Amino acid sequence: MRSGVGRLFLLSFPFLTGSCALHFPKEKQETQRVEMATRAEAVELVAAPDVPVVMFADELHTGLILKLAWLKRHGYVPPPEIGEHEHVVFSWGDETAYVQERWLTPFQVIDALFLPSASVMEIIPMDWNIPEVMPTQRLYQGFAPESAGATLAAFLNHCSVRDENGVPVTVSKSSWGEGLLIRSPHSYYFPRICNIWTVDALRAAGFKIGGYRGLSADGMVRQVTRPENGFQQIWAPEWQMPDEGPEA
Repeated sequence: MRSGVGRLFLLSFPFLTGSCALHFPKEKQETQRVEMATRAEAVELVAAPDVPVVMFADELHTGLILKLAWLKRHGYVPPPEIGEHEHVVFSWGDETAYVQERWLTPFQVIDALFLPSASVMEIIPMDWNIPEVMPTQRLYQGFAPESAGATLAAFLNHCSVRDENGVPVTVSKSSWGEGLLIRSPHSYYFPRICNIWTVDALRAAGFKIGGYRGLSADGMVRQVTRPENGFQQIWAPEWQMPDEGPEA
């Protein structure tokens, strides 16, 4: 998935290394099922009376994986093209960085970070086992009460520009998978970057997350795994078994 400011640019701006401020073109990821040997106890979602909430994180960027039916029960209105699926993946970012196929120019990077710019919310449907679809991401799972779906659905609706019929206005296809980019009514700029939207979404779901301590992906991980939030890591990229090669 496209995330982060390019390494050369980050060397020039060390205070942004944890900000996941922008999304850049990368090799596109398909939502195909990946068969692999895993630690079964790590990837299996634990049964619980509450609703699972999964946060994904790479070096810079975070987002959420949520139960679509849960959100819709409480009033969330997705784009109709999303259809019916088990999960939806949400992340937020600068519109140009998500849409543009080529690398951003230095001017575009500065514009996105330091001047209010257009933003989008990415929504990607998913039906398979989460670690199999996102094996390169760190995954952390917590649980929210059923009732938290109301405030979370309201937050997600508030992140969308909607037409006269209440349908989210989309910009283009998602950066990977079979999803869409939804136009946001909010501006993107530092420090109001993608991870801060993740902070707000988790707060809406009832978790105790500090604002600017969530600027970096590692800061988000530290916060969600605190005892009061109770997230547990269910996947790390290094847990994937190495390819043993062809049989002799």
